[in-house]
Amino acid sequence: MDITSFWHKHKAAWAELEQLVERFTRKQRHITAADIDRLTHLYKKASAHLALVRSYHPADEITLYLNQLVSRAHNLTYKQQSGSWQQLRHFFGVHLIALMHTRISFIGMAALLFVIGGVSGFVAVLADPLNLYYVLPQGMAEQIDPSRLGEGHDAINSPVISTMIMTNNMKVAILAFVSGITFGLVPIYLLLFNGLLVGALAAVYFQADSSYAFWAYILPHGVIELTAIFIAGGAGLHMGYRLLVPGRYDRKHQFLEAAKESAQLLLATLPLLFVAGIIEGYITPSSLSLEVKYLVAAATMLLLALWYFFGRRRQAHNASRAFISK
Repeated sequence: MDITSFWHKHKAAWAELEQLVERFTRKQRHITAADIDRLTHLYKKASAHLALVRSYHPADEITLYLNQLVSRAHNLTYKQQSGSWQQLRHFFGVHLIALMHTRISFIGMAALLFVIGGVSGFVAVLADPLNLYYVLPQGMAEQIDPSRLGEGHDAINSPVISTMIMTNNMKVAILAFVSGITFGLVPIYLLLFNGLLVGALAAVYFQADSSYAFWAYILPHGVIELTAIFIAGGAGLHMGYRLLVPGRYDRKHQFLEAAKESAQLLLATLPLLFVAGIIEGYITPSSLSLEVKYLVAAATMLLLALWYFFGRRRQAHNASRAFISK
């Protein structure tokens, strides 16, 4: 089976189905009986195409694209329209998890780049403490004093600090996504540089025998914050990859599909960064014990794992129901 020829032959029908799905989702008042018949026809056609390409090319990009398209069309064809809250829950609880799973290699690459930067910064400062002045922004290195970690709890304006942190983190996430158009070079730099900063700071506190306290102030918000950054960075890397390696399909189509998926992944980071900002503004600088802060970090990690696990389980359940209904 020639997958490229198959794509050229049927891409117009798939594009029409995708447009109909968008109309049914957003402009329900303008839907006619003819639109419903057309959606049903194109859905059955796309389902047959998916079954065929899945048999011969299970890991191909077009198989992943068709799987998502057929799943969306199935929900419209066989289910009643749900309320906005249910749609929102489906988007964050199932659809985004499916996208994350599809692009898990790019999200993993983003995490790896951060780790490489972190290890490099840690080793550099450990080898020579003066390297801290080359790694950190000018004037920041002089302010690092491990013996004063946690001072000034009462002087912190938590609402203001929380808002500033959320805004800054969202800017970083959006930049990591948008800069994917630079063929992935800027996301790579951002991930390496941010890892370098954390690694360098970790080395300073390690040398001062304060690592336990340092990570207690980093992890409560860091688990969620870094997860969001990795997702956004992975989205940017995928866009850059599709500009460099469009595959068997034309570059414009592949880039537009990658940009659409990446924009949806970026949406997943915004509520995560909102939660991380609240934790960093209220819990991280608080006078809570270090042990409690580690418990908060463990709880955030567990909640993220459960979110992904149950999202994957619901996705598998929906896929099996779609297969049975066909």
